[in-house]
Amino acid sequence: MEPIEAALEEKHSSLRRIVSGMKSVVVAFSGGVDSALLLAVCREEPGVTVLAVTASSSLYPDSFIERAARVCAELDVEHLIIETEELEDECFVSNPPERCYLCKVELYGELARVAAGRGIEFVIDGTQADDTGDYRPGMRAAAELGVRSPLLEAGFTKADVRTLSRELGLETWDVPAGPCLASRIPYHDAITPAKLESISRGEEFLAGLGFLEVRVRYTDNRTARIEVEPSEIPRLLDRGLRDEIIAKMKDLGFLYVTLDLEGFRTGSMNAALEDR
Repeated sequence: MEPIEAALEEKHSSLRRIVSGMKSVVVAFSGGVDSALLLAVCREEPGVTVLAVTASSSLYPDSFIERAARVCAELDVEHLIIETEELEDECFVSNPPERCYLCKVELYGELARVAAGRGIEFVIDGTQADDTGDYRPGMRAAAELGVRSPLLEAGFTKADVRTLSRELGLETWDVPAGPCLASRIPYHDAITPAKLESISRGEEFLAGLGFLEVRVRYTDNRTARIEVEPSEIPRLLDRGLRDEIIAKMKDLGFLYVTLDLEGFRTGSMNAALEDR
C-alpha cells in the first residue's frame, strides 16, 4: 500500500497543478477548514490572482465572519464580505429538501457577478470527497453555475484536508464542521430569525463548555435536541452541568430540552428523507 504521506503529497501536487492552471479565482470562503486550505494553496501559487469572498447572513454565526477575516489577513489575501438575503426568499424559508440548492444558487450567482466585475475567470469552492457521501443539493447548483471544486478534483478527503492544513500551520486545521444554521431545522418547518438565533446561541454556549462537535436541532414544539460526540454524553448528563444546560436552553426560548442518544452525526436531519 502506498504510504499515506506520499499519497497526500501527490494530492497536494495535483491541487497545486489545478489551481495554477486557473490563473485567477474567486474562492467561496466560509473560514472553515476546507475553504481555508484551498485559499492557502491558491495564495502560494505564483501568478494566480486570488479573491476570497465570504457571505454574511443570519444563517451563520458572527464568529464565522470574524474567523474568515482573520485567516485572510494572516494569508494576506484580499477579502470581500457580501450580504445575502436568503430569508427574503419565501421558498427558502418554507425549508424544502432542496433548501441548500436554493441557497447556493443565490450565493454562487453573486460570486459569479463579483468575478465578472473583477475580470476573474473561475469561482471555486471547498467541496471535498467526503461531501459526496451525504445529501448535498448545493453541489448541483455548483455544477449548473460552473463552480469548480479543486479539492474534490484532486481527491482530498476531510482527513487529508486536516492533515495538510496542520502541516501548513493553518489555524483552521481542527475547526469543527459548521454547516449553515438552517440545517438544524427539520425540512418543511419554517426557517425564522428567532429559531436561527436560538440555535446559534445554544451551540455557542455548549462549545464554551468544551463540547467540540455539537448541534442544537430545533424540532417540534420548541424542542432543543442536542447532539454531542457519544464519548461526551456522560459529561453532558452530569447533574450540575445538565441543570445549567437546561436553564440556558429555556432562557433561549426552548420549551423542552432533549439529548439525542445516537450522538453527533453530520446531516442527521436527512434521515427523514431516507425514511420517505
